Amino acid sequence: MKKVYVIGIGAGDPSDLTLRAIEAMRAVDVFFFMDKDGAGKENLIAFRQEVLTRAVPEASYRSVHATSPERPKDGRDYEKGIDWWRGERRRIFREMLSELGPEETGGFLIIGDPALYDGTTQILHELAAEGFEIDFEVVTGITSLQTLAARHRIPLNRIGEEITVTTARLLAETEPEKISNTLVMLDGRATFLHFKETDLYIYWGAYLGMEEEILIAGPLKEKADEIAETIETSRARQGWIMDAYLLRRP
Repeated sequence: MKKVYVIGIGAGDPSDLTLRAIEAMRAVDVFFFMDKDGAGKENLIAFRQEVLTRAVPEASYRSVHATSPERPKDGRDYEKGIDWWRGERRRIFREMLSELGPEETGGFLIIGDPALYDGTTQILHELAAEGFEIDFEVVTGITSLQTLAARHRIPLNRIGEEITVTTARLLAETEPEKISNTLVMLDGRATFLHFKETDLYIYWGAYLGMEEEILIAGPLKEKADEIAETIETSRARQGWIMDAYLLRRP
């Protein structure tokens, strides 16, 4: 049976790679990459390559690349679009994994942690359910949310309060009074502006772990416009942006 590691490699700093991740990477014969088109692709490729160079300096592996289908935008047919997108990714995964020999070990490098905001493990489960013979192991990584908290020197939890991790799409539908400790990933559209007139506090970060890292924190009333402007100027300068933030009651 084919063996595959799904390896979390951290948010953007190769130094955050865990010892377990390094061990798994050194056991891999074939790395599989789902490359994204568009701006920012070069940065992500460079990050993955630096991680590989540090962890497997002898380069005793080969690589299989495929282009990831574009994730559908929010809209009326969003759920149908997601179903199509997942189906395309499943088809591509099956084709890539067919490149793996019977005695070889494969590996997927996942930015952040495979358990959070990534569908690789779910696709592998679906392939196994369809009869594709594969055994896989998940190796945890440091998430952008952990990096965000570390950079701002705050705990994510507070005594007696829940933590919510959500998307910008769902945040926009949330009533302000229901926000206490809410973490948002990959917004890029300044959805927090919906709550600008509340008493919420924001801890925001972009390009976390990378040289381009930006951090801003403070009362949302005072910082919302500054962060929104930073998002636009950074996207214009870099061609892309990856951000995360925590909205919290004071």
